[in-house]
Amino acid sequence: MTNSLNHQSPAILLVGASRGLGLAMAAEFVKKGWHVVGTVREHGRTELHDLADAHAAQVTIESLDITEPAQIVALRDRLSAHAFDMLFVNAGTANHNQSETIAETSTEEFVRVMLTNALGVMRTVEGLQALVRPDGLIGVMSSGQGSIANNVRGGHEVYRGSKAALNQYMRCYAARHSDDKRAMILMAPGWIRTELGGPDAPFSTAETIPQLVATLVAQQGTPGLRFIDRNGKTVPW
Repeated sequence: MTNSLNHQSPAILLVGASRGLGLAMAAEFVKKGWHVVGTVREHGRTELHDLADAHAAQVTIESLDITEPAQIVALRDRLSAHAFDMLFVNAGTANHNQSETIAETSTEEFVRVMLTNALGVMRTVEGLQALVRPDGLIGVMSSGQGSIANNVRGGHEVYRGSKAALNQYMRCYAARHSDDKRAMILMAPGWIRTELGGPDAPFSTAETIPQLVATLVAQQGTPGLRFIDRNGKTVPW
């Protein structure tokens, strides 16, 4: 870490913060006075580096590819002296052709999406959980499309399936940690204009991320797993 954590302010380890929702979340947490340790997968400069330049005392950048288990272990070791109030795994992807059905998807594309959105996220949660305070929060970026009960229109089958799998695995994790006092959050942010969300999404990050962050902060101190939207409302499983 190039910066030391300010123990007088709350801290979040934000996995996947180089662009899109993660970058917007990092900026909003900075506004709230938090210290942000944000991870990037890319080599070279990202917009998170611009945020770090503007707020050197509050933003630290680490490198992590959640599809590489050895990198998760290495990050945990680098951060082992620090305790975070919140771990939030935002990293995720989608298949290149959103209109293809599950049967039409290539094996390689299916594995890529599931590895990133489900297996990689859960390995990150499992690998970094020890860095979160006993009364802290562990959250992951899910999606309303991961709701089985709400799926009456179909479409986006590979992406939907990966988020539904993530939800199921987080329920397994929560069941194994039923005595854990930490809050556990599956966040459904809504359809937001980002590189992943696309230009047709109805909401901007400026309209949505402040509420999403406020909701996460408000969830602290309430143990157990919840699948909620950015306004704190329960999403059907």
